[in-house]
This record gives sequence, C-alpha cells and structure tokens, in this order.
Amino acid sequence: MLPENSIEEDQVPFRVLLVDDNKDFATLVQIFLRRHEPQRLAVEWCGDGPSALETAGARSFDAILMDYFMPGMNGLEITKKLRERGIQTPIVFLTVNKDFDLAVEVMKIGASDYLLKEDATTPVLPATILKVIERHRLQEQHIALEITQKRLEKIQEMVLKIAIDLRSPLDSMRTGVDTLMDQHANDQLTSYLTIIRDNLLRIEKKIVQLKDMKSDRTVPYIRDIRMFDLSE
Repeated sequence: MLPENSIEEDQVPFRVLLVDDNKDFATLVQIFLRRHEPQRLAVEWCGDGPSALETAGARSFDAILMDYFMPGMNGLEITKKLRERGIQTPIVFLTVNKDFDLAVEVMKIGASDYLLKEDATTPVLPATILKVIERHRLQEQHIALEITQKRLEKIQEMVLKIAIDLRSPLDSMRTGVDTLMDQHANDQLTSYLTIIRDNLLRIEKKIVQLKDMKSDRTVPYIRDIRMFDLSE
C-alpha cells in the first residue's frame, strides 16, 4: 500500500482506490492525481484482487481505478466480486489494450468508464474520475427520490384507508360527546367530556395532515422503525 496523503481530510473531497499490480505505475498515478486542482484526489493503492476486495469492503471510496490485466484475478473478476458484495462504487478501467470488445465487456459488468493507461498522466484521467463520481451521485439521488416517492404513495394509500375506516366511528363519538355535553353542561362531567372532544379534534386534525402530506415526513424512531413527524 502506498503512503497516505498528508493533506487534511477536509481538503480531500474524493477518495480513489487504485487496483494495479504495477507499483511504479500506481505511484505515478497517485502523484499526478494528488496535484490535481481545484478538487484534490487522494489515492490508495492495492496490488492484487484479494487486497482490493478487502480494502473496498472495509472503507468507503468515491471511485475505483481498475487495471484489467493482473495475475491471479483480473479486473473483470474483481469487479464482478465487488458487485456481488453490494459495493456499487463507480469503476474506471485502465488498460494498455485498445480492444473495443474489451471496452464493451467491462461496461457490461457495470464499469462506469474505460481509459487507456497512456491517458493516466493527462487531464483526461481526473476529468473522467470526477465525471463518474458526479454521475454516480446523481443516480443515487434519483434512486433516493424514487424510493421516497413510492413510500409517500404507500403512506397516502394507507392514510386514506385509515381515514375511511375511522370516519364513521369518529363522527359517532363526536355526536355522542356533544349530546352528553348538552346533558351535563353544568356538572363535573363537563371537564372530562371537553378533554374527550379535544382529543377527537386532534385525531381528526392529524388525519387531515396525513392526507395532505406532500413529502415523506417519516423520521427514524428505534432500530428499523420509523414514525410520522406531524409537528407544526
């Protein structure tokens, strides 16, 4: 593993994992990317498949630079194993091979881009890294929005059903409470009936809030349980 960059963590917005069996090439790429401005890139190096899988599983990276031709486990095999383990970090393949079929093959297994090693010390490399990172983040945001929208739709369906189920009993309870309040307007039951009526009104108000909810207002509660935040 190459020495860690001395830049402060808050000055290193993007972390890159370089997987390549050539240490001299890895050192060259690391030095070049460290000098990139204005967005600094910190590079961590792994020289083989097993160490790459262990490192990518143990720490978070914004992008992975993957050599194709390596002894033991090539870049394709490493990428497949990363995806099987649920690691969706964007991957840019680096290779000396100009074979178009190879480029198509790595893209099919989920690589984000493909570059020749001759571009490793040109502005093309950092530009490509930043592009795939941004694209990946936009995809994640889009997926998160879709999940939120689907959850909101399910919530609204559930609330509508609850509102329909509760409408009749709530109306009956309010009618009963109003009747009792008329009958006991001047005795000690009035205060208790007032509490009951106020609680019924609060329930009805919360149901209206749920029905009119335009965004996902669930918040973490305990473990995997979420609750509605209906505070005003």
